[in-house]
Amino acid sequence: MQQLKVGLLGGGSWGTTVASLTARNCPTTIWARNQQTVDEINQKHRNEKYLPGALLPTTLTASSTIEETVKNADVVVMGIPAQHFRSVLQKARPHIRPWVPIISLAKGLEIDTKMRMTEVIEAEMPGHPAGVLTGPNLAKEIAAGQAAASVIAMVDDTIAARLQTIFSTGLFRVYTNEDVVGCELGGALKNIIAIATGMGDGADAGDNTRAAIITRGLAELTRLGVAMGGQPQTFAGLAGMGDLVATCSSTKSRNRYVGFNLGRGRKIEDIISEMAEVAEGVKTVKVVMELAQAYNIDMPIASEVYKVLYEGGSAQTAFRGLLRRDVGSEAEPG
Repeated sequence: MQQLKVGLLGGGSWGTTVASLTARNCPTTIWARNQQTVDEINQKHRNEKYLPGALLPTTLTASSTIEETVKNADVVVMGIPAQHFRSVLQKARPHIRPWVPIISLAKGLEIDTKMRMTEVIEAEMPGHPAGVLTGPNLAKEIAAGQAAASVIAMVDDTIAARLQTIFSTGLFRVYTNEDVVGCELGGALKNIIAIATGMGDGADAGDNTRAAIITRGLAELTRLGVAMGGQPQTFAGLAGMGDLVATCSSTKSRNRYVGFNLGRGRKIEDIISEMAEVAEGVKTVKVVMELAQAYNIDMPIASEVYKVLYEGGSAQTAFRGLLRRDVGSEAEPG
């Protein structure tokens, strides 16, 4: 079987980690905006800004130009945050060969259009198979060689099965899934619940509160996800519950970090200004509240997160708001 070439756009922690995985299986080139990052990957096989201490495969090549990265690629992987995804893809478009699959690593929704990233790919690159790699994947743990599992979701299961072999390594198991909608929404929506969980941890709300937020948060994101076309079982799997638990529980989670500092009483502007990478949930919650209204879905946790981020609310006020809600059957919203 012919060895495929991978071109990966985005030199952040997750993009670099995925490139390090694919470089073990096939020739891989990664594009980063920062020339220092490019030089460091090529000369020292490290990316200390985003993956401190991690040694990257010597087979991984970095480039400072998008064209060089994608022109010979048989697979293009987009490790770009949701709000910059389209603009980078547009720059890459003239250099990507016809019919080459394009895989998203982003876990967010585009604010202006409310589109998932595979929808952006289909709009900008018609004719190219689009998919998403998602799951409970904390970059620093995987880069350190710890075991993890993920999902490659594509409508065409034959292409997904071929790409499965590119991303899989000994301790990184990749499953296929045809529910692209559910997998993408699970990855995007769980970030909002992670902010809420972080707020509780920052406010010293306790383990019981964390468990309640995660559990009710899963029910909340599942309601919207199913309404938008996702399959219920997807949200009980790696792309749903798995990703939710990892992101809500880990101190390595950027979205939980945002929430934790909000729970400590800090302002969102100050928190974001000190972060090297994007916490997708901060922007995604805007889109989700609009989608919840459009689909008539009750999302009390997301609503309280939105109030804290954009309406001057506090974490303590958010929890009081949730506690004041009427309590009914567990099968019902709320």
